[in-house]
Amino acid sequence: MPKHEFFVGMTCEGCSNATSHVLFKLGGVEFETDLPNKKVKIDSEHTVDTLLNTLKKTGKGASYLGNK
Repeated sequence: MPKHEFFVGMTCEGCSNATSHVLFKLGGVEFETDLPNKKVKIDSEHTVDTLLNTLKKTGKGASYLGNK
């Protein structure tokens, strides 16, 4: 599966949990959240646009950083 890295404006554990929730709900993803660096690494066959739009559902700013 392609690996993608995203910036997500997470500031606390609640933000991290919200990010996990929307990704679990999307399904078909494996991910790792790095709260101190505000990054999420995602392994998924979903498109970058789908993943980015899903992360934006948290209400936090999100942007694509590239393939990893």
